[in-house]
Amino acid sequence: QVQLVESGGGLVQPGGSLRLSCAASGFTFSSYAMNWYRQAPGKERELVATITSAGGSTNYADSVKDRFTISRDNAKNTVYLQMNSLKPEDTAVYYCNTVLPTSDYGDSYWGQGTQVTVSS
Repeated sequence: QVQLVESGGGLVQPGGSLRLSCAASGFTFSSYAMNWYRQAPGKERELVATITSAGGSTNYADSVKDRFTISRDNAKNTVYLQMNSLKPEDTAVYYCNTVLPTSDYGDSYWGQGTQVTVSS
C-alpha cells in the first residue's frame, strides 16, 4: 500500500522558515519524481515544486522560486521542502504527491497534508 505522510507544518512569522518532510512507503521511492502542492481555503490546489527521481533536477512555481527548495533523501524515502522568507500568502495546506503506474494511465497519490500558517 502506497503511503505519503507529511510533517513539519506550523505557525511562523513573516520572514521565517519551516522545513516540511514527506515520508513515503509502499513503492520504490528512488524510481519516481516527487511533488509538493499547496491549497488555501477556496482556492485551487497549486503545484509548488517538483524533483526528479535522483534529485538531479527541480522546478518551482514562480511564486516560491528563490525562497523554497525541494530536496530528497532516497536512503530515507523522504522528500523535503525548505521554505524561507515566508509570506502570509504562503499560508495553505501543503501536500506531498507522486504519480505511480498502478493503472494504465498512472495514478496520483497524496498525503494527508500539513498546515502552514504565516502570520504575525
